[in-house]
Amino acid sequence: MAKDVLCEVSNCKYWENGNKCSAKSIYVVSHTGKKAKDQEETDCKTFEPMA
Repeated sequence: MAKDVLCEVSNCKYWENGNKCSAKSIYVVSHTGKKAKDQEETDCKTFEPMA
């Protein structure tokens, strides 16, 4: 399991200094079902905008 999860989306409530993600878990989904052939076919469902 990854020790550090990096994220450049600075308007996410889980974003921390140094592009670190502070979420307890990360949920990534594919646009095409269970398999994705590249990054563009995926999304991070953990994202929540800052209040």
